Amino acid sequence: MSTKPTSFLVFINGSIENAEVNDYDELYLRFSYVIGKDWEICSGLDEGTTQIAHKSVQVGSKIVFNFPLEVTFRATNPFGWPQLVLSGYGLDTFGNDVVRGYGTTHIPINPGRHRVRIPLFTPRSSSRFQQFLGWIMGRRPEFVDPKVVAFNAGREMTRVRSHGYVQVVFNVVTKDMDALGYRIQSKHALPTGSKQSENTDSAQADNHYS
Repeated sequence: MSTKPTSFLVFINGSIENAEVNDYDELYLRFSYVIGKDWEICSGLDEGTTQIAHKSVQVGSKIVFNFPLEVTFRATNPFGWPQLVLSGYGLDTFGNDVVRGYGTTHIPINPGRHRVRIPLFTPRSSSRFQQFLGWIMGRRPEFVDPKVVAFNAGREMTRVRSHGYVQVVFNVVTKDMDALGYRIQSKHALPTGSKQSENTDSAQADNHYS
């Protein structure tokens, strides 16, 4: 007699495909995951850094990474569904390593292959003088912890500007969600938005017993 599972698994396999940032020709990315308290990473890297990549002549203004992502999550409930957090960096005119943008997205809930376009933004200086001083000293505004972009609290006073996007591919597989009473409810995908899925459905987690 089989026993009922006490947790479910979410398998992620994909890649950071490319990026397009305003006014810059080279970039590297750091990535990490933000998860709820009932989640854990049971295999794969919880954070990492891509190679330094440059704009490709073949694909126009895009910076191509094709950097692999592979991670497995274990959880007891969907609350705190994983988010991928990205921060991009590059060298300025004086050779200083400065931030080029932050971005975040929830990992898609429904199984399948998804292509997601993640907008990037950078914090802005509080004044033109601070902006000029930061440019001279090589200290641009940046977050102490990049994971802050995954939360709303404390960000209402932050001034930011758009700085391009990063395109990521997720291949998502789930296991034992049905056994725990969670079902994935398909809905017709919206034609517009920052997330582009290669599936024809979008999804949300729902509990049979709620």
